[in-house]
Amino acid sequence: MRCSNCGKCCQQTEMELSGEDIARLVGTGYCRNEFSVADGNTVRLRNVDGRCYFYDPKSGKCRAYRQRPLGCRLYPIVYLMGEGAVVDDFCPMGHTISEKELRTKAPTLCTLIRKMDDEKKKRK
Repeated sequence: MRCSNCGKCCQQTEMELSGEDIARLVGTGYCRNEFSVADGNTVRLRNVDGRCYFYDPKSGKCRAYRQRPLGCRLYPIVYLMGEGAVVDDFCPMGHTISEKELRTKAPTLCTLIRKMDDEKKKRK
């Protein structure tokens, strides 16, 4: 994929975080309570001023790019109920995702979703 760094994917993010995402970010010095918010049994990236906590409006880049959540790494490939893994129409560069890239990343996305669903069950 060719990213244009438009930041649209960082606006009003609802990106869910796995336990591994949280541990990786905390391990690099970020405070969990600052970058995440619990929504019932789901942990998500926090939004600040309408954007992801890690989005730097001055540079237009992610401050935690190397440690970013797996869902961010896979984006713009998302999972739609009833359809499976698809390219998110919201991303202006989604057209640069090849069928091969979609097929390659789809299993990783499905595994991530199952893992986060298991983690949610444990939080109940």
